[in-house]
Amino acid sequence: MGFCPEGHSEPSGGWPRARAQGLLPPAGALGIVSSGLIPSLVWKLQREEEEIQALLLDTLAACLTEDATEALASRAVPFLKEKLLSANSSIRSKAARTLIAISVPLEGKIQVWQHDVIPILVHLLKDEEEEVQAHAAGALVNATVTTEGKYAALDVEATGPLLQLLGASLSKARLNASKALTMLAEAPEGRKLLQSHVATFRVLEEDFSPAVQRAAQIALKVIEWKP
Repeated sequence: MGFCPEGHSEPSGGWPRARAQGLLPPAGALGIVSSGLIPSLVWKLQREEEEIQALLLDTLAACLTEDATEALASRAVPFLKEKLLSANSSIRSKAARTLIAISVPLEGKIQVWQHDVIPILVHLLKDEEEEVQAHAAGALVNATVTTEGKYAALDVEATGPLLQLLGASLSKARLNASKALTMLAEAPEGRKLLQSHVATFRVLEEDFSPAVQRAAQIALKVIEWKP
């Protein structure tokens, strides 16, 4: 469908803390990638204290938008999966956001499925923090592009919590949930499950966010498609 999840956007050692606030410019991110520093950042993610982990996740999210190849080769997906289970909601949110970036390439989608990350992402759709919910839904948008990803999400009943998120106060949560449900509706089983919820998407066509409106319109086209 060509969707891009919403919410997709340092370690210590002298890098400005402002970059950890999502301000790392593309040139800076590309510089880190081209310098071969990604494996080191992934390695540090397992060993640093939480404050540094948060900075590392922010940096990785920016860098993986440029190129996720080295991170995927460095077993970043299993480490990010572990961070999704953190007791710290900020770490959970940032890990999910980083998974959005790493699952843009096909290999990332495959690894998210292979490492059983999808059930955890579905669980996080019911997290107490809306930012975590929104980023988990965003990661599911990418992970469910593949057939294996769609059925992995359907097997753990992802449609229920995603439908709940359509009423979230955070617009990016509504947006990502709508996009993820569209991905699931591409599977016949998902489409059948969602046909009784057409009215919910009709309401979203009047959402104050134009992006949510467009996502709802696309979702309806897929859900109401007849072979």
